[in-house]
This record gives sequence, structure tokens and C-alpha cells, in this order.
Amino acid sequence: MPQGDAMTTTSTTPWDDNGQLEVLTFDVGDECLAIEAVSIREILDLLPETPVPGAPDLVASVVNFRGKIIPIADLRVAFGMPRNPGEEASADHRIVVIETEIDGEPLQIGLRSDKVHEVTILDKAHSSEPPVLGMRWKREFARELVRQPGSVIVIPDLPTIFTSLAEAA
Repeated sequence: MPQGDAMTTTSTTPWDDNGQLEVLTFDVGDECLAIEAVSIREILDLLPETPVPGAPDLVASVVNFRGKIIPIADLRVAFGMPRNPGEEASADHRIVVIETEIDGEPLQIGLRSDKVHEVTILDKAHSSEPPVLGMRWKREFARELVRQPGSVIVIPDLPTIFTSLAEAA
């Protein structure tokens, strides 16, 4: 690896043998994100959140769902988007509960979303690595960008995002 290329993606996208990936697409701010469908555990209406004093902005609150405490992540923080703390929740806002591994430990975490779209199939032929320049977020926070008619879908590298949070603590 060239020495100046320290910002490469660390996780690989699990494309199937046909170069396809089944994902759930959803909006966070003005970005459309995609998470592998096999990682999705629940899609919830917004629940009352409990702030966690001293927690990082990325995961600053938790919800109680069926007796389980689930941390809520605001990916706006990771992707450098403005946060609107006083913004009214709309009927489209949801919490997408995923399961991911951080340092070999399974973790359920809720991702705050502005709108959940659909489960769809993405094609590797339309994907590319994030560019070195021209993004407002850290390059390693996005595994791939997938071109769609009229838009680009970001496949975030959630383990890298959450690991960087743990390392910063």
C-alpha cells in the first residue's frame, strides 16, 4: 500500500457471487445510506430517548425497547452533517436497529433515520470506493458509493465508525 494512502476502507462490502447486495436504504440528512439487510433487526417508530451524560455526540442517548437498552447513533455526527436538536420528528423518522460486531463483540445499535425507503438489491458494477477528495466525511467511514439513477447511495463502514468512537473515548 502506498504510504500516503492511509485512508483506505477497512471493511469489505459482502457482495454475493453475482456481485449483488441486498440492503435497506434510508435517509440521514441529505444522504441516502444502505445497510446490509441481514444486519437489520427492527425498524421502530421513534421512542423516548434518554440522554447519557458524558457520552460522545455520535451515541448520546439510549432507548428502552422490550426491556433492552439500545444505544442510538446519530450518523449526522460521523458524516459531518448539521444536527437539528430542536427539529420536530416527522411521521417518516424511524430508528433502524442493526446488529454489528465491534472488536468481536455483537452489538445492537439504533440508527436514527429521517426516512426509511426500501429493501433493494445493489449491483457491484455500479459501485466505487469513496474518492480521496470531495467528501465532507472521513473516507474510511464509507465502504463504497453506489451510483443509482439521479443519486448516490453510501454504504457506511459502521464498524470503523463505532471503533473510532471507542478509540476516541
